[in-house]
Amino acid sequence: MNLPSDLLSFLTALGVGFLIGIVRERLHQPGAMMAGVRTHTVAALMGAVAFSLGMPVFVAALSITGLLIGVGYYRSFATDPGMTGEVSLAMTVLLGGLAVPSSSLAAALGVVIAVLLFLKKPLRKFSQELLTEYELEDALILFAAAIIVLPLLPQTAIDPWGALKPFAIWKVVVIIMCTGMLGHLAIRLKGVQWGLPIASLLSGLISSTAVIIDLGRKVKQDSTMTGIACASALLSTLASLILFALVLGASSMHLLQSVVVPLLLGGLSLLLTAVALFKRHQLPLNFALTSSQRAFQLQHVLMIAFSISSISLVATWIGAVYGQPGTFISAVVVGFAEIHAAAVSISQLVNPQDPVSPLARWGVLAILMASVVSKSALSFISGGQSYGLKMTAALTLFVLTAGIGIAFT
Repeated sequence: MNLPSDLLSFLTALGVGFLIGIVRERLHQPGAMMAGVRTHTVAALMGAVAFSLGMPVFVAALSITGLLIGVGYYRSFATDPGMTGEVSLAMTVLLGGLAVPSSSLAAALGVVIAVLLFLKKPLRKFSQELLTEYELEDALILFAAAIIVLPLLPQTAIDPWGALKPFAIWKVVVIIMCTGMLGHLAIRLKGVQWGLPIASLLSGLISSTAVIIDLGRKVKQDSTMTGIACASALLSTLASLILFALVLGASSMHLLQSVVVPLLLGGLSLLLTAVALFKRHQLPLNFALTSSQRAFQLQHVLMIAFSISSISLVATWIGAVYGQPGTFISAVVVGFAEIHAAAVSISQLVNPQDPVSPLARWGVLAILMASVVSKSALSFISGGQSYGLKMTAALTLFVLTAGIGIAFT
């Protein structure tokens, strides 16, 4: 049913005021607040009527509302120093006015504000009890990197060879930081209930290498936990593979699309091997990963940005001197230490306008092979022979499965 625009605006203002007012009244005792359902509904309609009569009338109505809010806050300050009610009432008037030119935007913002008001207790518990100071610091760094730094960076190359694209490089860094933050918060909030398998998977988003080393040390303390440790380490490697695919897609979606089936096959191999190990070995209650206070280390993030920049520059130079085989070799060498930087490097072999070359596809597999060699070596060093052999066998199966996918797709 099509309603006249004026009627729709007033109905939207009515709905927004009623929704915000009922949330405010539901969360407070009768008589313990300044404005409830009726006040907010009338305030929203007042804003819509005043805006319809012209901007001077709307400003006057908003000023009168502000004066009444000030008087009310002065009277209630001694018993209720908070300003949520006052601010929400002023916002209700503004949303009522906004409903006249844009009823859909006013309705959407009204729902958002109502949700925020309703989540008063959970948000207070999250900010004051659950969220640590380190996590807040990491979140601020992440928001600064994504919202402030990223939009300011140039999207075109700043070097003569076209290798250093600050926006693209920092976008990869933000993706790595986001996955680390999500994994860390999930472990903090639900890790104990979800158990070791999910905790291992989430920890792999932060650092699968750290998980493999940590589990290896635990195996040295109790060799009966070798099977469970291997299964957990494989799940962390699966998470690292997912992050590798995200970085590859951010660098070259064309290349990711051409290797998505091999990556899925390799990931399925890791998952099935881990599930089989979990089924064969009993999961002990006292076996857990070492938790970290940080979602990511700023030094590590900056090192990733530096490594991606320098590796991209070096790979471009090697490609200019030795051609595509040089870029291939440099990406594989980097894969021994940092597969995410290697993903950015190998993507330079792909031109979005041309078909993906076999060299680039096999380069993705070679990077994974280099990572497998590195993780297998770390498994032997941190956990001993049994842990190392099991990890090497499972990781080799993973690479072979992905290789078969590369060969037949």
